[in-house]
Amino acid sequence: MRRRPLALLAGLLLTGALAIAPAAAADGAGDQGFTIKDPRVTESSGLAASRLHPGVYWTHNDSGDGPYIYAVDSATGKTVARITLKGVGTPRDVEAISIGPDNQIYVGDIGDNLDGSWPYVWIYKLPEPKKLVDQTVRATQYVVKYANGARNAESLAVHPKTGRVYIIDKKEDGGHLYEGPATLSASGTNVFRPVATVDLWATDAAFSPDGRQLAVRGYFGGIYYDWNGGAIKRKGRLDVPLQKQGESVTYSPDGTRLMYGSEGADSPVQAEAAPGGSDKSSSGNGTSGNGDDSGSPASGGVKLGALAVGAVALAFFALRRLRRPSGPRP
Repeated sequence: MRRRPLALLAGLLLTGALAIAPAAAADGAGDQGFTIKDPRVTESSGLAASRLHPGVYWTHNDSGDGPYIYAVDSATGKTVARITLKGVGTPRDVEAISIGPDNQIYVGDIGDNLDGSWPYVWIYKLPEPKKLVDQTVRATQYVVKYANGARNAESLAVHPKTGRVYIIDKKEDGGHLYEGPATLSASGTNVFRPVATVDLWATDAAFSPDGRQLAVRGYFGGIYYDWNGGAIKRKGRLDVPLQKQGESVTYSPDGTRLMYGSEGADSPVQAEAAPGGSDKSSSGNGTSGNGDDSGSPASGGVKLGALAVGAVALAFFALRRLRRPSGPRP
């Protein structure tokens, strides 16, 4: 979304906390963390690790940019290719990106600022280019509706083994995991149906490379689930790094780290050890939780000083008092 009153308020309230929070290594190498340095990428809203091109992460801007995705070299933070999607309409609110089997990239144009003003949203699919240069690639556009009515969403994840597409709607008090058809249809409407509850105000989600875990992040924390064939089981909390507007998450290609991204110019992508990963190194503000989880839906184990914790709490309770605007989208 281009304008998020809730997230903007949180960012203002967290400014002081960011000033005292432990500094993250913004300019790391490879999967240890990096900074997106492309001046065209100011609203990075999704993140996906390439398996075809080691060290490359795909991202995109939020609404208003156009049909583009960017390949970022994590060793330098520089864009090595901008891909223009051909054969799709004008994107409205692109919020997520994921890579499925056979190196197929899925782009989720699934945002809805007014939480149900659009009767349908779109998913775009394109083959990941074998050569990373600026180019135009034809994509397939899929029309998506929800079985229980229109809604806002920012999380899209494609299972790495089955290729099935999942969406999580964005609800302050927790949402639902929606499952798409076994095979998406380019000629008809694809109805996504709720199959499980997700206890988080979700801004992105990602499958582990082996498909056994689902990580879901929000502004203030995260949760990971055992996939369990789609009957997800909540396992624990993720210690999500403190970011001004945390929008994205993906696993590193080897599954040992979770990479967390945020909107903004020169936005950092911070690495944390993934639950069960053998690599416990971290360039963020903590490591991913692996214990039992008893936190509330909008809470997460963010490791901060006392002032930072107070700022997070203040932001959260202020957000709960706000209400979304009503009426038709301009």
